[in-house]
Amino acid sequence: MATVSPSWAYTLQLPHDPRAPGIARVTLRSVLAAHGLTELTPTAELLASELLTNAHLHTRGPYALRLHAAEPDRLRIAVWDTDPTVPPGFSGDPGGTVPPDDAEHGRGLHLVRACADTWGVSVLRELGASKGGKLLWAECQGGGLR
Repeated sequence: MATVSPSWAYTLQLPHDPRAPGIARVTLRSVLAAHGLTELTPTAELLASELLTNAHLHTRGPYALRLHAAEPDRLRIAVWDTDPTVPPGFSGDPGGTVPPDDAEHGRGLHLVRACADTWGVSVLRELGASKGGKLLWAECQGGGLR
């Protein structure tokens, strides 16, 4: 008899600390291993690393990593932060401006766009206890990884 895996989600709240992205990557690997999704680890870790690093470098407050699987072998990685500004690498421009070859910064979100199956951003309004900010997300899927 076939079984259906229920959807699941984990959220890790992170302080603005230079160790936070590394702690989040370890957590990501553990969650994927626990759910039998280790095939997604290389791509998921790249996507999470870039989104987490962006939040750490370009915001001053806390941020959070959210992992969500609503379908088997499909993972959404999202990073929330307190700044509502959408970074240029996630603007609506499908091509975006890629930094020159000798640039030392600015490639992270272009990597996310290139490696994710889908990606997006939601700007969140402040509502009551909600802190607003933005949520950058990317999805990867088993078997169809790039």
